[in-house]
Amino acid sequence: MYIRTATMDDLEAIAIVEAECFPFAEAATKEEFEDRLRHYGNHFWLMFDEDKLIAFVDGLVTNEKDLTDEMYQKAETHDESGRWQMIFGVNTIPEYRRHGYAGELIRRAIEDARNQGRAGLVLTCKDKLLDYYAKFGFVNEGKSEKSRHGGVDWNQMRLTF
Repeated sequence: MYIRTATMDDLEAIAIVEAECFPFAEAATKEEFEDRLRHYGNHFWLMFDEDKLIAFVDGLVTNEKDLTDEMYQKAETHDESGRWQMIFGVNTIPEYRRHGYAGELIRRAIEDARNQGRAGLVLTCKDKLLDYYAKFGFVNEGKSEKSRHGGVDWNQMRLTF
């Protein structure tokens, strides 16, 4: 297993993994990933088993304190000098789940954000994942008022350095 950031050559594999991990209404499209890779491919953490993409974490950087639905669709809102690393998705294909791979990627994203001098990281999640993200130091701020992505109620969680 190894971790690296993304290039445009990873587009197809990223779109396939996303489709395996999220319901249609919540999944980003291949076109959205293409736009994201153009703007912030260095904020995609990809995990491979040899040549196979098995998991990834991605999200833009911004000075906005809260994760908003607009961020998912507008990759150009990425600001490399921003204070907050947003996490849009934590994806692991089903046959590789429950082995700690997502946790390795989350820890790497946290480490990189810290090394880049960010204020911290922000993500949204469903109720069933609150305890999982809390293990990494994320604190639940309650139901998001700025994201109803995919028509779902999300909890906003923040890890502040």
